[in-house]
Amino acid sequence: MRVRAWRLLAVVFAALAMSLPLYAQSTELNLFDATHLHAPSHLKAQWLVHAGDDPAYAQPGFDDSNWTPFDPSTALTKLYGKERPRVVWYRLRVKFDPENKDLTLDELGICRAFEIYANGQRLITVGSISPYRPSTYEAHVRARIPQQFMASGLLVIAMRVHLDPVEWRSGFYPGYYVTNLTLGSESSLYSSDWLYVIGTNWLQWLNSSLYLALGIVALVLYSAQRSQREYFWIAVIAALQVVEAPLLILPPIVNIPLYWLICLSVPRLFSPWLWASLYFSFIGHKIGWRWRSYFVIAGLMNGLGGLTNIFAPALTGIQLYTNLPFIILLAGIIPVMLAHRWRKGSREAGILLIPAVLFSLYVYGLIIAGTMFQFQATKDAGTRFIAALNGLPVGPISINIGTACDTLSVIALAIIILLRSSRMSLRQAQIEAELEAAQEVQQVLVPEKTAIVPGFAVEAVYLPAQQVGGDFFQVLPVAGGGLLVVVGDVAGKGLPAAMLVSALVGSIRTAADDTHAPEALLYRLNERMVGRSKTDTAGGFATALAAYISASGAVTIANAGHLSPYLDGREVELPGALPLGIASPVHYETLTLQLPPGSRLTFYTDGVIEAQNSKGELFGFDRSREISMQQASEIAETARRFGQQDDITVVTIEREYAIASAA
Repeated sequence: MRVRAWRLLAVVFAALAMSLPLYAQSTELNLFDATHLHAPSHLKAQWLVHAGDDPAYAQPGFDDSNWTPFDPSTALTKLYGKERPRVVWYRLRVKFDPENKDLTLDELGICRAFEIYANGQRLITVGSISPYRPSTYEAHVRARIPQQFMASGLLVIAMRVHLDPVEWRSGFYPGYYVTNLTLGSESSLYSSDWLYVIGTNWLQWLNSSLYLALGIVALVLYSAQRSQREYFWIAVIAALQVVEAPLLILPPIVNIPLYWLICLSVPRLFSPWLWASLYFSFIGHKIGWRWRSYFVIAGLMNGLGGLTNIFAPALTGIQLYTNLPFIILLAGIIPVMLAHRWRKGSREAGILLIPAVLFSLYVYGLIIAGTMFQFQATKDAGTRFIAALNGLPVGPISINIGTACDTLSVIALAIIILLRSSRMSLRQAQIEAELEAAQEVQQVLVPEKTAIVPGFAVEAVYLPAQQVGGDFFQVLPVAGGGLLVVVGDVAGKGLPAAMLVSALVGSIRTAADDTHAPEALLYRLNERMVGRSKTDTAGGFATALAAYISASGAVTIANAGHLSPYLDGREVELPGALPLGIASPVHYETLTLQLPPGSRLTFYTDGVIEAQNSKGELFGFDRSREISMQQASEIAETARRFGQQDDITVVTIEREYAIASAA
């Protein structure tokens, strides 16, 4: 019995002796040596993993000898197969130089909810495991190793990771991957983190800035050109892009609750309608009820696709089907319509076609890559293809092809606005030259100096609201010492009104050579206007008042829808009649009155009556009557200061005493 007992003890000791090297080897494999760490390094050592959840797993003295070794460069699915635990713990021992006082742990992209412990002390938390509240995980999270752990030179890192079914089905690397944790000095990690953030997100930030600038410009242009509806759609799209920009800019900088991203699905509801309306406006295509129905369906499904992308990114098939109507619109219908319009000679359609075609190719590439990913034989190639499309490395930066296409779209819209502005500037220069020429012609036709007629003091003032105006007047001496006065107002302002004024003034001077009878003069002007409207699509009409004043002070007045004059501050009641150019023939009645010596006859255009102040108050008839005995220049200046809205013309005729007595 003693011999057997000694033999049994010998076997036990031999087994222990044999297991010690294995245990030492296992411990060595589960150790990351950072004693000579000079640059940030990923924790590439073999970890130990265990499914389940117990707070004791975080403690440095916990016995994890029965845990499963795990190579973090492989997928966790190879360990667990069809078993998909909700919580998985990881443990790793790190050996470092106790003199290193700046040791920092950097995390990126583990999962939606996890905790990282160092010697049992929690350093990093993203999301919430219990209760489960997922978070974004695109931002770098750094935590400095506490100083109280530095003296021992040994650190136990434990990770508590929550994996939901969506993450298990993702087919990539659920949970921890070798590049998710980095150890190094805080300063170097800080620099590399920001270099990574800027390099991968610069294009999205640039897009947000470009949309903001473009939206402001488009809004200003639309406020001045309401007929250009495409400016309105650019402004609305830019506003939505700016509104959702914080939720696109924040995740690379700081992890936020995943449910916040639901707000991104709201703009997706309107994206098909807005983008289609923008492109349809540029190509001049009307949107009927069939198109509207399609846009509504595409918007609803696009919003559903956004939610699927947030909460179930592994369900690529569902995402494809939900986004299919919008994909067909952007990558099929719109490029074809732009190409058709471009072939018909639209340069703007050609400019928009370039980013539209590139975006279509990007979408087709994603569809091909997603299809490759569904098959085991081409899964790795599909993964690399998707990664290249969404982050093509170019030196220290990466380019998302879809975002680049969006940037090209903004640039294309900016180029179109710039070309339009250039054309508008040229057109404006031409208009200004035409207005200057018209102003010179009008200065010749509308006299700057009034005629000198013995026995009468004549004063006239003309203040156009624009460079050229629609008011006109003529004071013409008549044989026998009398004078002929014509005052009128053409409907409208600017160059068209000035052109009509030129025609009327020429007709007045021609007619005055044959007659000085006011009714005959207005009749001939009316016939000229009616004849002109029959051959000129612009048409137009004018009000006018003609008065013949003889040397003896007898006044004969005929009116064609114009304001009545004032005689010594009292309104002269005239028979009404149609304005010039409305109908033919028209008989104009006359009124005869006497202008005694020292009396004043004052003629206005409606620019005096319709002057309007900042409160919206009109100058009106009462004020006009009260100042009618003032000088013409004073009357015009009073109306201008009150608030000029239209052309102002004032003509005053005063009969002088001396000549009147001699007569």
